[in-house]
Amino acid sequence: MNTRSKRLIRPGLAVLLGLAALGAAHADGGRRMPRDMPQAYTAECAACHTAYSPGLLPARSWQRIMTGLDKHYGTDASLDEATVRQLSTWLQANAGTYKRVNEEPPQDRLTRSAWFARKHDDIPPSVWKHAAIKSPANCGACHTGADRGDFDDDNIRLPAGVSLGLRRFWHD
Repeated sequence: MNTRSKRLIRPGLAVLLGLAALGAAHADGGRRMPRDMPQAYTAECAACHTAYSPGLLPARSWQRIMTGLDKHYGTDASLDEATVRQLSTWLQANAGTYKRVNEEPPQDRLTRSAWFARKHDDIPPSVWKHAAIKSPANCGACHTGADRGDFDDDNIRLPAGVSLGLRRFWHD
């Protein structure tokens, strides 16, 4: 290969690699758990429920959630002021900004968002009531990578005794 050909291939390869990286990031759409997750998020939030990736809700929803911890979906989840400030800052910085989460879901519940409903529209109501699942908010019951924000269809494992009555799982 001559020098001129190498000069043409390298920029082209760089562009392709850049587009591939951009495509991977876009495909994920902000669902992945940011690497800088505060230890308090795991200790406080994930102690009671899935540590939801901040990218699953818009900033305004996170703001309301963090200012209403004394009435957090029927539970008093109050935290000290410093922890609230730390987590609020992190949640705001990593909140979802892409099209799927721009709309604030009713009651700031990600399980009531349009995208959640669309992704789970073929799940029979009885599945959510199964003892191993209990509610749509228990992402980790089926999504083995939920704690990392990984909701890839290839990583779905239904709990024993749960049947969807269909072969097709979630779709885009």
